[in-house]
Amino acid sequence: MVKKILLFLCFILLISCKKNEDNASNVTWIGGEIVNPRGDYVIFFKDEHILDSVKLNENNFFLYRAEGIKTGLYSFHHIEFQVMFIEPGDSLMLRVNTIDFDESLSYTGKGAEKNNFLMDMFLHNEMEIELMPKLYRLPPKEFEIKLDSLKKIKTDLFEEFKIKYESNARFEEVAKASIDYDYYSKKELYTSANAGKISNDTVNKFPEGFYNYRKEIDFGSENLRSYFPYYRFLYRYFDNLASKKYSENGYYNKNSFKHNYNKIKIIDSLVTNDSLKNSLVKNIAGRYLLKCNNPDKQKKILDIFLKINTNNAHHRIINELAESSMKLTPGNKIPNLLLITTENTLKDLQSIIYRPTVFFFWSSNSVKHYKNIHIKVAELKSKYPEYNFIGINTDDNYINWSKTVTKFGYIKGQEYQFENIAQAEKKLVIYSVNKAIIVDKKGAILEGSTNLFNLNFEETLQRYLNNQSQ
Repeated sequence: MVKKILLFLCFILLISCKKNEDNASNVTWIGGEIVNPRGDYVIFFKDEHILDSVKLNENNFFLYRAEGIKTGLYSFHHIEFQVMFIEPGDSLMLRVNTIDFDESLSYTGKGAEKNNFLMDMFLHNEMEIELMPKLYRLPPKEFEIKLDSLKKIKTDLFEEFKIKYESNARFEEVAKASIDYDYYSKKELYTSANAGKISNDTVNKFPEGFYNYRKEIDFGSENLRSYFPYYRFLYRYFDNLASKKYSENGYYNKNSFKHNYNKIKIIDSLVTNDSLKNSLVKNIAGRYLLKCNNPDKQKKILDIFLKINTNNAHHRIINELAESSMKLTPGNKIPNLLLITTENTLKDLQSIIYRPTVFFFWSSNSVKHYKNIHIKVAELKSKYPEYNFIGINTDDNYINWSKTVTKFGYIKGQEYQFENIAQAEKKLVIYSVNKAIIVDKKGAILEGSTNLFNLNFEETLQRYLNNQSQ
């Protein structure tokens, strides 16, 4: 422990000394310690663009020197993402434990007060999220009163911050956005959760002024375009606008073609910042393609995406996703990828299919998930013995994977690992840990994108069994 503290103090001193040397050139320093690291690097971003990757030293410290930094929001990534507010000349030191990432993250050095405040606002919102399910059941007026009281707590903390610390207009814009757009976002989510019920309620109508904030929405903020509270609010707001185009009773399906197509068209008509518009449209098109099993609808979403989005890098990503996703639609043969067996030999994926099969995926990095998914699979096996259930590990460490299989007694003949993880993730479009693929006994796809934990998953399994018996 003493050694860690000395290293920490030396690191701060190093940043301080380097800062004095670089004052004239306005160099910015960001350093820190990653406790329980899950990799060798910390990656820094400005919006979607990678600025640099910085290697951890033998004591899990890193130091990043940046020239030409402009005031604004940046982010760093090590297993998880978190945002930072940086100004030229800052010398910021962070410390984070990956076991409890957000709760453990703290800053010291020049610029620390601003970033610690933003983290406090983030954690306040995380705590509020746990309260929301109960609040969403309240009538609109009562909900607004409760939500206003939560907002006031954060607003008061912001006023105290401005009295205690030196601030500037750019930071205050970000800090205010972290409070305001989170508040607006919860109102939009309340609307989508209750619109159908309230639209038919003559007593509990939305109070006058409930949506006044909608008159002040900035649909093109360059400073906030990649800031999660702002981005999330816009996403939810456009959900509610899109639903009005086709929903008479307030209910809508976020995964439907009609909803996503309308949402993209509305974004095109309202968002004035091209980068923000491109990002929103890319995410909507990407999410739809991941979940859709209809090639005609996938093609229509791809077409409108390509028409509206002007980012060539996004085009490459979504075109590749669409191509892979369309190949996973019902009737197509599942891609014949190479698998590694627990005996460290290779097999073709199609060669292990001899009856209706459910493929599910797991990683040794998520202990809770792989335990839960194997418990779920054991339950499904007992109910549906007509199916074979094959688990495929998505890591690249054979030894760790095989040890896990042995330790927990998983059936070795039904557990494999991808020989080429990157290729497999692209061809099978594996972007969710709960994804499952169902094929018939000849390897033809029945469901190219489903979820093992969906309430209707068993109904889906039974339906295909009934179809085969007819």
